[in-house]
Amino acid sequence: MREKEIITPYNSDSESKKGQVTRMFDNIAPYYDFLNRFLSLGIDKYWRKKAIQQLKGPSYPTALDMATGTADLAIEAHKHLNIDKVTGIDISENMLQLGRGKIINLNLTDRVVLEHGDSENIHYSDNHFDLVMSAYGVRNFENLSKGLSELYRVTKPGGKIMVLEFSRPRIFPLKQLFGIYFKFILPFIGKLKSKDPKAYQYLYESVQAFPDYHLFTDKLKEAGFKETSFTSLTGGICCVYLGTK
Repeated sequence: MREKEIITPYNSDSESKKGQVTRMFDNIAPYYDFLNRFLSLGIDKYWRKKAIQQLKGPSYPTALDMATGTADLAIEAHKHLNIDKVTGIDISENMLQLGRGKIINLNLTDRVVLEHGDSENIHYSDNHFDLVMSAYGVRNFENLSKGLSELYRVTKPGGKIMVLEFSRPRIFPLKQLFGIYFKFILPFIGKLKSKDPKAYQYLYESVQAFPDYHLFTDKLKEAGFKETSFTSLTGGICCVYLGTK
């Protein structure tokens, strides 16, 4: 039921969620990495590492990082997993440009490739990737079910999906502290630094509307994935979701 509540950054009736999300990330791109580190006290790096650790073992010749942003997850995956090539896709060209700068600095241009694209219309053939993944991106899909179905389509049989996404803590007092921080403090600081008054308010609202925990593993199952599971991190502020095609 909660998926039907469409949360958008700018509440514009004349612009789709996809268009608003693209505009938002283009606006905040120059401040995105700094604010991620600052507002999470650096824990966002730990969350990505924990997510990647759950994928260690198998070889993944080809991997897709959907909603790659500035490519942090793609780079982390390349560092720690047995991957020949990571393809990152995002709808924000400004975010991609920053990611490409990181990749050039790390001399990874032949191993990590970033492309402009849409989660609901991935321009790769069926059964193309051994691993598909996303960090903090699926909340922004205009149509969550369609986006997950596309990720399923491009995953090879036996391939894996990994999604790292914010969730809502359920234990006292973290639940209450998380609510206060995400609803009031984070949007205030984000507005001051990014000059976009709506972006970090949208973060709070989109987390509240997202189908987390078992609700999201149910979404993965509906898309066709099996052997689904989730692991909560830092008291439930984030979850790592896994599945197999």
